[in-house]
Amino acid sequence: MSVEALTRFPVPDGIAVAPPLPDVLPPVKLRRGFTGLARRHPTVTVGGALLILLILMALLAPFLGTVDPTALAPARRTRAPSAEFWFGTDMLGRDIYSRVVYGARVSLTVGFSVAILASLAGLAIGLVSGFVRWADGVIMRVMDGLMSIPPILLAVALMALTRGSVGNVITAITIAEIPRVSRLVRGVVLSLREQPYVDAAVAAGTRTPAIILRHILPNTLAPMTVQATFICASAMIVEAILSFIGAGTPPTIPSWGNIMAEGRALWQVKPFIIFFPAAFLSVTVLAVNLLGDGLRDALDPRMAKEI
Repeated sequence: MSVEALTRFPVPDGIAVAPPLPDVLPPVKLRRGFTGLARRHPTVTVGGALLILLILMALLAPFLGTVDPTALAPARRTRAPSAEFWFGTDMLGRDIYSRVVYGARVSLTVGFSVAILASLAGLAIGLVSGFVRWADGVIMRVMDGLMSIPPILLAVALMALTRGSVGNVITAITIAEIPRVSRLVRGVVLSLREQPYVDAAVAAGTRTPAIILRHILPNTLAPMTVQATFICASAMIVEAILSFIGAGTPPTIPSWGNIMAEGRALWQVKPFIIFFPAAFLSVTVLAVNLLGDGLRDALDPRMAKEI
């Protein structure tokens, strides 16, 4: 019975009723929706907003005041940034602003494609290796062999066997990133397969594929999603490195690595040729990493702020 109800009836002698206490703390208001997400995980908001802007820039490139990024104009070469040429022109008179905007398509395509393909392949390999004991030794030795080779050297070796194209760059970087995803998923599966609910499913006669799909796979998606964001950022950097050294996309395709490679000879006298593509590459990688850090904080139950 509440204090208000007690005060309605006469109180016998010798019994004292305490007065109601004032509210010291205001009621807690749970914020939902976008505002709550932005307050709880600001890195997800900042990284996601930057990434969305870059994606829109790549998709709307023809409508952002650009010209043909491959059009040559030797009479206007190496011009400094101005109202006519926002980012200046390169050694062949091509508009750097247009080439940087169109180059975002290559970097984002490579980053997202490598992240998706490497995550799917690494997920399948990690699930089989972590749950099927007899296959673990063989699969992991192959993955260890691939991981012993630096990703850039492995990608260069694979590109040397094929001609330069965006598809071959994606394939080469994906093969180099698969072992890292597979080892991450394998480690998660090794800890999950010892859980009581997995033992109960095995004792009940559930088949191995059903156990993997129903009990193991859902618990690996959160760490794999976070890892995919870092793979995306790494793939963009590797693609820029490959293009910079001439082993990536062809020079006819505008990419940030190609733009920096063409301007390295004039770096000391015309630094703007390299500065703008390098700045956009840095901002893109920063946005993806911020998104990955925020997703890690949001999806990791040990780091969550509320249940």
